[in-house]
Amino acid sequence: MPGDRDDVLMLRPLTGATDEVVAIHRQLSTMAGYSNPDERPRSASFPAPSVDDLSDATGAHLLWQAARLTLREGATPLRSLGRVSIRPRTYQFVPLLMALRLDPVRILIADDVGVGKTIEALLVAREMLDRGEVKRLCVLCPPYLCEQWQKELSEKFNLDAVIIRSGTVGQLERGKTSPESIYKHYPIQVVSIDFVKSDRNRHTFLLDCPELVIVDEAHGAAAADTRNTSQHQRHALIHEIAKKMDRHMMLLTATPHSGVEGAFLSLLGLIRNDFEGWPIANLNEPQRVELARHFVQRTRGDIEKDWEGQHCFPKRVPSDETYRLSDAYRELFGKTYDFCSELVRTGQALDGRQQRVRYWGALALLRCVMSSPAAALAAVENRHGNLPASEDEADFRTLVFESGEERTDDSQPTPTVESAEAMMDAGDRRRLLELGRLAAKLAHTKDDTKLAGCAKLVGELLRKGFHPIVWCRYIATAEYVAEGLRRAFKKEFDGLRVVAITGNLSDDERRTIIDELSGEKMRVLVATDCVSEGVNLQRGFSAAIHYDLPWNPNRLEQREGRVDRYGQIAPVVKTIRYFSPDSAVDGVVLRVLLDKAREIHQALGTHVPVPDESESVTEAVLNALFLRGKQAADDSQMELGLDMTAVGKFHRQWDMDAAREKLNRTRFAQRALKPDEVRRELEATDAVLGDPEAVRHFVLDAAQRLGLSITPDRKKDVYRIAVSTQAKAALPDAISFVLPGGKASFWSVSFISPTPEGAEYLGRNHRFVSALAQYLMEEAITRPGTAHASRCGVIRSRVVSNLTTLYLTRVRYLLEQPERTSLLAEEVQILGHDSKKDSVWLPMAEALRLLAEAKPDANIPMDERKELITAAMTTWKKVEPVVKEQMEARATELAESHRRVRQAVSLKVRNLAVKPQMPPDLLGILVLQPLI
Repeated sequence: MPGDRDDVLMLRPLTGATDEVVAIHRQLSTMAGYSNPDERPRSASFPAPSVDDLSDATGAHLLWQAARLTLREGATPLRSLGRVSIRPRTYQFVPLLMALRLDPVRILIADDVGVGKTIEALLVAREMLDRGEVKRLCVLCPPYLCEQWQKELSEKFNLDAVIIRSGTVGQLERGKTSPESIYKHYPIQVVSIDFVKSDRNRHTFLLDCPELVIVDEAHGAAAADTRNTSQHQRHALIHEIAKKMDRHMMLLTATPHSGVEGAFLSLLGLIRNDFEGWPIANLNEPQRVELARHFVQRTRGDIEKDWEGQHCFPKRVPSDETYRLSDAYRELFGKTYDFCSELVRTGQALDGRQQRVRYWGALALLRCVMSSPAAALAAVENRHGNLPASEDEADFRTLVFESGEERTDDSQPTPTVESAEAMMDAGDRRRLLELGRLAAKLAHTKDDTKLAGCAKLVGELLRKGFHPIVWCRYIATAEYVAEGLRRAFKKEFDGLRVVAITGNLSDDERRTIIDELSGEKMRVLVATDCVSEGVNLQRGFSAAIHYDLPWNPNRLEQREGRVDRYGQIAPVVKTIRYFSPDSAVDGVVLRVLLDKAREIHQALGTHVPVPDESESVTEAVLNALFLRGKQAADDSQMELGLDMTAVGKFHRQWDMDAAREKLNRTRFAQRALKPDEVRRELEATDAVLGDPEAVRHFVLDAAQRLGLSITPDRKKDVYRIAVSTQAKAALPDAISFVLPGGKASFWSVSFISPTPEGAEYLGRNHRFVSALAQYLMEEAITRPGTAHASRCGVIRSRVVSNLTTLYLTRVRYLLEQPERTSLLAEEVQILGHDSKKDSVWLPMAEALRLLAEAKPDANIPMDERKELITAAMTTWKKVEPVVKEQMEARATELAESHRRVRQAVSLKVRNLAVKPQMPPDLLGILVLQPLI
């Protein structure tokens, strides 16, 4: 195998895969006194078939399938697909083709929420690693996304990554075998951007930063006001990384433009310095074309219309459901509203900070009461100064509002209420305690109409086959709702599991619980916003109920985007905004924020982030609502008499942002790349490696030969594989070992992606498929005459008119590029020879057709079979010059395909050479005798 060092041999077994490569120092073969000369490296050749390998056409076809599916270094223009464990959609290859035409690779991928930007970026990364263009990869992301990236790298792209953040550094340092920094020692890294942005860690990271960097949630690293310390530090870090002009970078975000033109331009400036000064709103055509080489931004509508020609995302069906306050709940809400309004009004005479403290305390208390009796009780109980009051107004904001970009704190706003309580008199404290008693009296009774209404909605969704998530603002509410739903459905739904996931659990605990819950037949997840970022829920859930309306539309989209995204197998995703018309605060949030967000989404077909002014505008409206007093609770929002000037200005800004987004997605939807162009490269790759349908045929054929039971399931595209102890005992150990364990008798699998619920995807790189292909290949070589996949076959068939021989070969090429390590490329070819004339060789497509279609139509005596195989082997020895000529022609074709996908972006690509390595391996022979 090609290697980086002349003094080291990279060796692979003749029947082995690339993960079996062994490095041996050349001195081993010349060392004086070497203990065992037989172990020195020496040349080996692939054994030729013999007449002892005779079997039938089915066995020969099975060997061809197994040989293709063992290939990893495929002789194709897209090398990475031999190691990718999923079947990406056509549109997801667009960033890859863009990247292959850039040197260095600098791309901003801004496709819509939930279309699979992670897959798009990792396709590029895997391709660059497999081409030898980079050796180290770093994913920079928020800390709560680290595990998600590590999982995607491992499960879908067969890359083992380490997570680098504060809690893992010590262990990684101890695991090193060299004095290098962890950033240089570990080739595949997922790094918390908030860990390496600090002054303490940034310098070491920048010294040994990998050649390829992926920045997720890149909008969080755009240029920001210096008062936003965290984002300012992120931008400074990425800016330093981008200074190295030959470094490859990919920036990922669904929201590249936050409404601040300078921030968006700063992202483009990270891709290329001069982009930062371009007039985005007035680009000339050359500028637009040049920027489009580095920037892709598509809506789901673009993708389905221009790329897939069909629905590849679920249909989101939004609706509004309401509940009325019972007398008891109305009393609690009314008294809380009066108390909070009074706090705000009487605070007008205090100094500025004291006014703000009382306002935040009132807002926090009211939001808790609106959320649930449990949240209300948690907010007001155990007061009396037992907890320290917060001095930081930023704490107040994060405990009341949801951040649109960062993970939201779902704990109770205790410091906020406590700080306001510190300014209360004895009468106010008594009123606060009275609110607590009313909340306690209301909990888990029929008077909690909010919980009762939610239970009704959840029940309807379950009966229709949906798996719902109920989104809550606070931990206390999530736990309260989960308990309430368990009580409500205790008798009706046998086996229903209702689980609450909150910030009280670690990231690992959340993922474990979600994985377990997703396997239940009937399930309900009650969650806070701790899982609205960084956890993909589309495999287990298909509906969302907003038990507490978020006060930031970005958060609502993030919640719904957990289930409405690529990989969701349900054709319809149901989303429900749940609120009370008796709440003036719900009215403010709906009218000012959520209705406007829905209007823009329906018009544009994608989410447009709420402008930065959203919280200040909402604050102003809510503050005015408090100052209006009791009347506001009974008035409709448009009759509140509030000054709507700020709201109107805010909505106009949002409309402008939406118009800009529409223009950008039209200009940068990559229509210059045509679907047919992408499909041509995929078809060329499939021809070498095999597509999902080829995997299905192989597994079914192999199972039949091995006696492994595989039967179609009642579900479409699902099969059941027998994995009982008795079924495994009848199989070879190499196959039995990779089948699932446990008590189950059957294993549900599918060959399509996204995979139906309850089934596991079997792609060409799945452990079972790989083991099956590897076993059949090795068995064919080492057990002639008894192997399930035979190397020789002779049949009499009506598909040919002349005696025709099909030679099953494995061909190797060396891809040579200046200044880079050579690459090995392999493919399995069927060479068809017409015996009437020695010079007549069939087109490869015709030879492949004969292999697939030839069936025995008459018997042939064994002696005649042996005679025909012997003659075919003699012919093979004579036709080496012709085979070499075909291989050289194929090498020229491969070189052109590599230049085509790269569009000769550099001298290195233009000087690429593909050289055939003689002789090819003769895997098998199938002789087709005409039916006379």
